[in-house]
Amino acid sequence: MMNMRIDIIVLTRNSEKVLRKCLASIYENVPVNKLIIVDGYSTDATLEIVEEFQEKYGNVVLIQDEGTRGSARQKGIREVETDWFMFVDSDVILCDSWFTKAEKLMKDDVGAIWGIEIWSVIKNTKILKLFERVTMKIFEKRGGTHDLLVRRKAIEGIHIPPHLHTYEDSYIRSWICKNGYKAVPAYKPYCIHYRPEIVWTIKESIALIANDLKFTIRSPQLLLSYAFYAAIVLYQNVLCNVKAKHLK
Repeated sequence: MMNMRIDIIVLTRNSEKVLRKCLASIYENVPVNKLIIVDGYSTDATLEIVEEFQEKYGNVVLIQDEGTRGSARQKGIREVETDWFMFVDSDVILCDSWFTKAEKLMKDDVGAIWGIEIWSVIKNTKILKLFERVTMKIFEKRGGTHDLLVRRKAIEGIHIPPHLHTYEDSYIRSWICKNGYKAVPAYKPYCIHYRPEIVWTIKESIALIANDLKFTIRSPQLLLSYAFYAAIVLYQNVLCNVKAKHLK
C-alpha cells in the first residue's frame, strides 16, 4: 500500500474559519489523489481558499449542492475513483501521520476506519479520557464521518436518502456493515474537531441535545453518553459567558 493514493471528500458551506488548516492537514498527512469539495453555495471566503489549494496542487474537484449532507455525500461518492476514499469534515484538523496510522488497520474484512474526534475545547486530561470512551460507544451505534476512511467496495450501490441532513453517518455505517465489512473506530489516528462557536450558545445547546435525544429513542443505551456530551456543551457555554463578562 506504500504507493496508494486516495480521493478525499470534504463538504463545505461557509467553512472559512477552519478550512485552510483542515485542507493543509489533509495534504500533509494523507496521500491525496483528488480533493473533492462539495460546497453548499458558500458566501464567505470558502471558495477562495479552495482555489488556493487548486492552484497549489492542481487536483481539486469542485461540486456545488444546495441539498442536505446526505445528498452532498452522495454526489461526492460519485466522483470517487480510488479503491479507498476518505470523508473529512471541514472543521477538523487531522493528526500527524493520519494515513500511516490508519494503514495498520486496513484488513481484508474492514470497510471503514474512523479516527476518533476530540473536541478542541477539552483541556482537562480526566475529562478527555472519559470523553474518548463515550465517543467510542457512540460511534459503535451511530458511526461518524469526521475523518472516515472507506473501502469503496464496501459502499457499492449506496443511495443515501437525500432528506438526511443528520444521521447520514449512521446510514453509511449501517450500509458498510450490511455488506459484511467492519467499521473500525480507532484512538489513533484521530482528528481535532473545532466545533462552531454557535454550538456553545444556550439556544444551540438545547437544539443539539434535543436532536441527539431523538437518536437515543432508537438506542436508549446511549442516553448517558449523550447526557455527558450535553454536560460538556453546557459547561463550555457557562465558561464562555464567564470569560466574556471578565473581558468587559
